[in-house]
Amino acid sequence: MIQLRSILNVADNTGAQRLSVIQVHGRGNRMIAYAGDVVTCVVKKAAAEGMVKNHEIVKAVIVRTRKETRRTDGSYIRFDENAAVIIDNPKDKNPKGTRIFGPVIRELKDLGFNKIVSMATEVY
Repeated sequence: MIQLRSILNVADNTGAQRLSVIQVHGRGNRMIAYAGDVVTCVVKKAAAEGMVKNHEIVKAVIVRTRKETRRTDGSYIRFDENAAVIIDNPKDKNPKGTRIFGPVIRELKDLGFNKIVSMATEVY
């Protein structure tokens, strides 16, 4: 459950380290995002030699949440942190980075983020 001003870790190699959520897409007037949702974020902390810089506005997809996610078989999955992957364009759904760190949820494949799932080290 990610809301406005939530701080997210970055799970790719774009150079960003921390993101702050400023808008949730595709939820009408709801201000809460879950794993698999696209959000607009501000880069709060970034490496000096990375692709993105501090205070840059980017789009990201949430790949891990601390709040458990219910699956269709009735099971739940929960992670230790809130994390996102920066994407180029929400319509293309391709990541900006070339590597994805850590596990991602399996439901991303159903949502059309096939490239992120294939690049991830683990899929839960």
